[in-house]
Amino acid sequence: MVKLTAEMEEVMNNVKVFYLATASKDGVPNVAPMGMVYLQEDKETIWFIDNYMNKTMENIRENPVAAVSIWYPDGKNSFQLKGSITIENEGTDYENAVAIAHFKSEKYPARNLVKMHVNEIYSSTPGTEAGKRLL
Repeated sequence: MVKLTAEMEEVMNNVKVFYLATASKDGVPNVAPMGMVYLQEDKETIWFIDNYMNKTMENIRENPVAAVSIWYPDGKNSFQLKGSITIENEGTDYENAVAIAHFKSEKYPARNLVKMHVNEIYSSTPGTEAGKRLL
């Protein structure tokens, strides 16, 4: 796994919507906006709280890899993370994710905790470095 830099962490802290891309076992893509996204202290694990991730969860169960696009509003310092996915629906981390979701609103079901373990990071900033592997 690779760790996000302090600059990447700052960008993540200022983005409200993240776009998570998955694919079925047959390679059919799906991209969904995510609001409950949390970089963990290890700087290499990202939590996504599954409230309404129907197609996304179906894809993850078939093909447990994903990419997330982090686009900073000014277009600078934007990047893409690629990694492996695990799903939890019990245990301490899951209970913490449920508490986070319910703190925002009791209406959120927090069905699963989706963990992305970051393996690669690429630049998405427009220009000649777009698509370059950063880590």
